[in-house]
Amino acid sequence: MMRESTTRPVDLRADNPVRVRPRGGFVAALAQSRETTLFVVLILLVAGTALARPQFLNLQNLRDVLLNVSIISLLTAGMTVVILMRHIDLSVGSTVGVSAYAVGSLYVAFPHMPVVVALGAGLAIGLLAGAINAVLVAIGRVPSLVATLSTLYIFRGADYAWVHGGQINATSLPEAFSRLATGRLLGIPTLALIAAVVLAGLSVYLKQFRGGREHYAIGSNPEAARLAGVAVERRVMTGFLISGAIAGFAGALWLARFGTVDASTAKGIELQVVAAAVVGSVAITGGVGTILGATLGALVLGVISIALVVLHVSPFWEQAIEGALIVVAIAADTLLARSVAKRMMRKRDHG
Repeated sequence: MMRESTTRPVDLRADNPVRVRPRGGFVAALAQSRETTLFVVLILLVAGTALARPQFLNLQNLRDVLLNVSIISLLTAGMTVVILMRHIDLSVGSTVGVSAYAVGSLYVAFPHMPVVVALGAGLAIGLLAGAINAVLVAIGRVPSLVATLSTLYIFRGADYAWVHGGQINATSLPEAFSRLATGRLLGIPTLALIAAVVLAGLSVYLKQFRGGREHYAIGSNPEAARLAGVAVERRVMTGFLISGAIAGFAGALWLARFGTVDASTAKGIELQVVAAAVVGSVAITGGVGTILGATLGALVLGVISIALVVLHVSPFWEQAIEGALIVVAIAADTLLARSVAKRMMRKRDHG
C-alpha cells in the first residue's frame, strides 16, 4: 500500500500522483504489499477450512460468499472514502434499513415499477441521508463520530415510526427485481457483478481523478491540503454524499437479496463495515487505504463467517476474531507508520 508523504508538497494532478516507495526491511516490504498480504491470508483461510471440511470448496459456498460479501463490500467502499479524510459514517446501517423498506413500499404501491427506478429510489434516499451528515460535519463542524451516531438513531427511529411493526415480504416484489440476487451471468451472481462495477468505478475515482486524490490529501494533512488549495469542506461533503448514496443503493440490493425487510433491517451492520475497512488496511487516522484493500477485508471477514458455520464453531468466536483482527490491523498500521517516520528522520539527518 502506498502512503502519502506529509514532508513534501503533494501534486494532486490525477496523472502525477506522488508516492513514497519504502525500501529495505520486512516492514517496508509489507507496507508496499498490504493487499498482497490480505490475499495470502484469504487463501490460507480457504485452504485451512477446506482441509478440515472438504465440502467447503463447492460452487454453492463460493456463490454464498460472493452474495454475502457484495453488500458489505459496497458499504465498506463508501466508508473508506470517509475514513480516508479522518471521518467516520456510523449511520450506514440505518440508511440501508430505511432505503430497503422504502423501496419495498414503492413496490407494494407500484407493482410494475421498473428495476432501474427502484435502484434510483434507493440511491436518492441514500443521497438525502448523506446530505444530512455532510451538512452536520462540513458546515455545522460537528465531529463525524457524534453527527453520524446521532443520525444513526434518528434514521432508525424514523424507520421504526414509519414501519410501525409492518414488514415487506418477498411476495410483494416482482421477479425481475428478485433476479438481481438470484440471477447469474457466466455462473457469477448478478449481485456480485453489480458490486464489482461500483467498486471498480470508485477505485478509479480515488486513483485517477483529482477529487479522489484530494481525499487522501485531506486525510494526510488537512491544513496542508487547505493551503494547497483543496476545498476541504466541499470534499468532505462529497465523501459523505458518496457514502450515503452507496448505503441507499445497498439498501435496495438488500431487499432483492433477502426479500423480507422490517424496521430492524441491517441493524448493527455499521460495525461490520468499520471492521472490514480497518482489516482491509484503511488507516483510521486517514490518508491511507484502497478500495481493493477494503474489499479484501470484507472478503476475509465473510470467509471467516462461513468457515465458522461449516466448522460448527460458536457464532461468538466470529465477533471475537473480528475484534482480534481489528487490533492486529491497527497495531500493524502503527508499527508501519513509526517505521516510515524513523526512516525519514534518518534520511534527513544523513542529508
